[in-house]
Amino acid sequence: MPRLLSIHDFPIPQNLRDSAVLVPVFRDADGELQLVMVRRTAFGVHGGQLAFPGGKPELTDADLQATALREAFEEVHLPPTHVQLLAALPTVAVPSGYRISPFLGRIERPAVWQWQAREVDEVLEIPLRHLADELNHVEETWELLGWPGPRRVPFYRVGADYPLWGASYRIIQPLIPRLLAGEWAV
Repeated sequence: MPRLLSIHDFPIPQNLRDSAVLVPVFRDADGELQLVMVRRTAFGVHGGQLAFPGGKPELTDADLQATALREAFEEVHLPPTHVQLLAALPTVAVPSGYRISPFLGRIERPAVWQWQAREVDEVLEIPLRHLADELNHVEETWELLGWPGPRRVPFYRVGADYPLWGASYRIIQPLIPRLLAGEWAV
């Protein structure tokens, strides 16, 4: 049986480039905690994957927090004034050469989501209870080009077709119980 995939199975480049993402959460009209993610367009190394709005810093960004807020506005038209930052989360290094700095933010949900079609195919609102349900937390054996053989990959099943895995999985997996326990006022 293939072993569980570990980040140590992939070489992490020495010179990581900074990036930042916003991990947006809100309570819906029924009081249910929702996580907002995007499904990336097909281009690029992370094409088609579920991700948090974010990207690389620009010279005009004061810091990585500003990068996360700017990118969320550019990608899903979420104004920074509609985000209350709750926590800076642990950074995540990825084999594609980035060090991702995630920021948890309680958001005021827009009436209708809009997004930058060049980078985002859709915006998803995912109930946190769905991710906490053990039936939606699965592992499969995957073998992809560039991987060191088949590996067991943990992920959350979102809808019928979307695996939430990789860096996004590593960011949200430890947060689910903390958010559901009310560690932050959301």
